[in-house]
Amino acid sequence: MKQGMSSIFQNRYDQLIEKIFFKNYKKQATQVPFDREEFVAIADNLGIKLPKNLGDIIYSFRYRSTLPKKITALLKPGEEWIIRATGKGKYLFVKGLAYQIVPNQNLLKIKILDSTPEIIRRYALNDEQALLAILRYNRLIDIFTGVACYSLQNHLRTFVPNIGQTETDEVYVGVSKKGEHFVFPVQAKGKNDKLGIVQIEQDFAICNSKFPSLICRPIAAQFIDSNLIALFGFEQDGQKIVISEEKHYKIVPNDSLSDQEVRQYNSIK
Repeated sequence: MKQGMSSIFQNRYDQLIEKIFFKNYKKQATQVPFDREEFVAIADNLGIKLPKNLGDIIYSFRYRSTLPKKITALLKPGEEWIIRATGKGKYLFVKGLAYQIVPNQNLLKIKILDSTPEIIRRYALNDEQALLAILRYNRLIDIFTGVACYSLQNHLRTFVPNIGQTETDEVYVGVSKKGEHFVFPVQAKGKNDKLGIVQIEQDFAICNSKFPSLICRPIAAQFIDSNLIALFGFEQDGQKIVISEEKHYKIVPNDSLSDQEVRQYNSIK
């Protein structure tokens, strides 16, 4: 989509989400429920043409764009609005403490020899596809978790009770040296996309619904640069989701990894 056209759509989305928010907002509310079908009447009143997929409006503000200033003006410093799914076509704005999932620029960059087939790099259609391929061919999920992992399914779409339709980019299952069985739902993001806590909450919900007997460890992956990838691991601490681990992997050709660097890695405890 061209830049100008993208801006036009975003401006329309801003108008729609702002109207639907304040249509349902009550003063000092920390939760604001709404129904996806409300967009139809609001768009008609504003004279705005809706996208074919109404969910794209909500997806945009959950994972790509910031909410309009009139909505964020209701926040105190350190707070944010997130949008949670609560059922089929039903959603909830929730005010809470901001949960930022951003790469730590001070972390060690661990070099990994590139095993990605050149033909895959040549024909990957977007950042997400390229990132998932790099994770798979370079066994980065195995390396990150220390577990033997196997890709079970790409782009798993499923219905989860009390949430509705959910999607995760790829699901791995794995077995540890002790025989433990794990499920690793993976969210993949390009350099300019944002990782959100809502996606991790949904990945835990998918695990609880579809893989209740497996140990669930959601993972988020994001390009920092074209060959530098941040991986985040998540666990639940009571009712709270915490980042349990973060590593940065730099995918390099053979001549970019020296014997001295290998010895340094071998000496890290």
